[in-house]
Amino acid sequence: MAPLSKVAVVIGVGPGIGAASAKKFASKGYAVALLSRSIDKLTPVESEISKAGGKALSLPTDVGKPAEVIAAFDKIKEQLGHPEVLIYNAGPGGVTFPPPSALDLKPEVFEGAFSSGVVGALTASQQVLPGFIENQHGTIVFTGATAALRGGAKFSLLSAPKFALRSLAQSLAREFQPQKIHVVHVNIDGVVDLPRTRASRQDKPDDFFLKPAAIADTYWALHEQDPSAWTHELDVRPAGEKW
Repeated sequence: MAPLSKVAVVIGVGPGIGAASAKKFASKGYAVALLSRSIDKLTPVESEISKAGGKALSLPTDVGKPAEVIAAFDKIKEQLGHPEVLIYNAGPGGVTFPPPSALDLKPEVFEGAFSSGVVGALTASQQVLPGFIENQHGTIVFTGATAALRGGAKFSLLSAPKFALRSLAQSLAREFQPQKIHVVHVNIDGVVDLPRTRASRQDKPDDFFLKPAAIADTYWALHEQDPSAWTHELDVRPAGEKW
């Protein structure tokens, strides 16, 4: 196994946390691998990173399909090197708003939500963990949600995979933290500032929203933490959020 490179893999790149995290790590000198189902989400982020003097690799990938995830990591290792950081920001597929009643959920949609929300997270982790173990170093950050802590009415499609992702993060941390691998679950407790969330909440003030760049700053700080005082789980929310 080769030594780890300054490579961050960001899975679930869109206009919010994924893009902001990729740009943050690129600004710190990391080559960044960008994964999303849609190349249209990846191209603008890769272009912005390249224009700023960074290096990015776009890999359209359906993270709900393990074979595609494994193939993407093979390309990452070949073209960029063995990653040092994994940020899993992909959410459960099929989530819609307003959310449906559990009576209306189709089993195949529910299963698909677990494929992208949890199975993809495990598969991606399996691609980086051997290198992390050998080098006694590495960071995995999972983007969670309030739904990982309590299941709201009609939110089964979101909360069940998010509960499972949180459980996966705890299990991985307990197994691999003694080998100097930092596994973190970040609970995003609020509404992330995106064009679509702004459009649907036009009456809300600016400080109602979580800023993606601020969340990315937090992810970087978690990666930089000293092993003597590691955080495993962290809540981030706007100052005015009720909790």
